[in-house]
Amino acid sequence: MVWTTLGLMLMAYVIGSIPFSFMVAKAKGIDLRKVGSGNTGASNVWRAAGFKHFVVALILDIFKGWLPTFIAHSVVGVAAITTIGVGLFAVLGHVYPIFMRFKGGKAVATTGGVILGFAPILTITAAVVWTIVYKLSRYPSVASMVDVVVIAVLGTVMAYFDRLDPIFAAFIWVAVIYVFYLHRANIQRLLKGQEIGIGSKN
Repeated sequence: MVWTTLGLMLMAYVIGSIPFSFMVAKAKGIDLRKVGSGNTGASNVWRAAGFKHFVVALILDIFKGWLPTFIAHSVVGVAAITTIGVGLFAVLGHVYPIFMRFKGGKAVATTGGVILGFAPILTITAAVVWTIVYKLSRYPSVASMVDVVVIAVLGTVMAYFDRLDPIFAAFIWVAVIYVFYLHRANIQRLLKGQEIGIGSKN
């Protein structure tokens, strides 16, 4: 089981490291590191390449979080804590990708994919919440931060009523802290009124 766990984690990291958003933008001749926010995540694809390319990048980034988690949880059937470990390695692969000199995105979509692997209803809810907050604010960063908090609260309620393993709920709260940490520069820009929105007149 130890070797199985290590294999799953390695697989998750490698899959997470595939820079799908960067590749989608690059196919259009755009280097995400040199445009918009400079981030290689899906949100910057929207800024640099448009909504259609953003959707493709978003789906692929979600997929690379979902696939290893789904395999661990539903195919191999490992324990919840091991499933979380596998999902975490997918997230780490996105944030610190071996194929991009360890400089990746902020893993909101990939984290959503991990949650999709063990609690699909939460990911569906996350998509709705993110869309509503984005429509109101026009800031992907604000939508992402509000989103993870709402999902963490909902996950906690589900765990309280025995509808979700508490370990999974705890993982989501860890994800909240991590997402806020990765968005610390965005928070500073928001406080200064310098954040880069999408679809606004700013």
